[in-house]
Amino acid sequence: MQRPTEFVREQVSAVRETVTTAAASAAAEASTVPAHVGDFIRSQRNAAQVSLRELARSAGVSNPYLSQVERGLRKPSAEILGQIARGLKISAETLYEQAGILDRRSGTAGTVAAIRADEAISERHKAVLLELYETYAREHAREQVAPPTHDPSQEETA
Repeated sequence: MQRPTEFVREQVSAVRETVTTAAASAAAEASTVPAHVGDFIRSQRNAAQVSLRELARSAGVSNPYLSQVERGLRKPSAEILGQIARGLKISAETLYEQAGILDRRSGTAGTVAAIRADEAISERHKAVLLELYETYAREHAREQVAPPTHDPSQEETA
């Protein structure tokens, strides 16, 4: 039986390969990047193979309202974006970035889309990988804000 750490290590390696491929593909197809948050929500919903009605129900918003958001006719609040993110099982920060509420982290949206689009991974594994990826991305962002300091007293002498 495979140990959990081995499983996670294999999955992370598979995601890295997928992300590398997706990043190259995304760079080549820059015209497919969503123009506004509604396009992004629709692309994530389609990647997750969830109907508009199912997403509206799980997000706790009306079907017509969600449709208007996807078509760019309504600008959702941060609270509604958070509800939609929960319905899509993605981080709220991802939607906030797309809506221009937060500064964009490089690669997050493309990585999430690549994981969701990978047909070789089950939905359960996708959820685990997305959670791991978001954790690593947050930790990396924290390291960028406050890089570790060098303490000469911790060095070994030869």
